[in-house]
Amino acid sequence: MENKRSGKNLGGGIRQGSGIRGQGRMNGPRAAGPVGDCLCPQCGHRQRHERGVPCMRVKCPTCGSAMVRE
Repeated sequence: MENKRSGKNLGGGIRQGSGIRGQGRMNGPRAAGPVGDCLCPQCGHRQRHERGVPCMRVKCPTCGSAMVRE
């Protein structure tokens, strides 16, 4: 018996990933880990990253802008 849909993938197996590597949970950005600094994009102030607190939720003590992870 010959398959009429030859050349097509007929497998019913489990997908082996989405093809996008290096991303974290739910295809969002990967966490940078516990070490590093938070940087203010407005004034350049730098401070030590606090574990468990995303830099974007920290306000710059100098100008009040949201910090970013360096």
